[in-house]
Amino acid sequence: MEKFFKINEGTVDRSLRVIAGIGLLSLTVLGPKTSWGLVGVVPLVTGLAGTCPLYTLLGLSTCPMKPSGPTSR
Repeated sequence: MEKFFKINEGTVDRSLRVIAGIGLLSLTVLGPKTSWGLVGVVPLVTGLAGTCPLYTLLGLSTCPMKPSGPTSR
């Protein structure tokens, strides 16, 4: 059985999501002080968790490829 929340984000992707999430959330207290900054919760949570439901639905992954097994030379 496959894991439900499979890690499908690489390190750079996760870092960018966390930075973007914090940046968007800062709009709720700084700058225009709009509630649209709450959209930043989505990239922040997905970045911290390391999994993106949309990536799962589309079959995408930004994780580095792992070797599939021993190679014969």
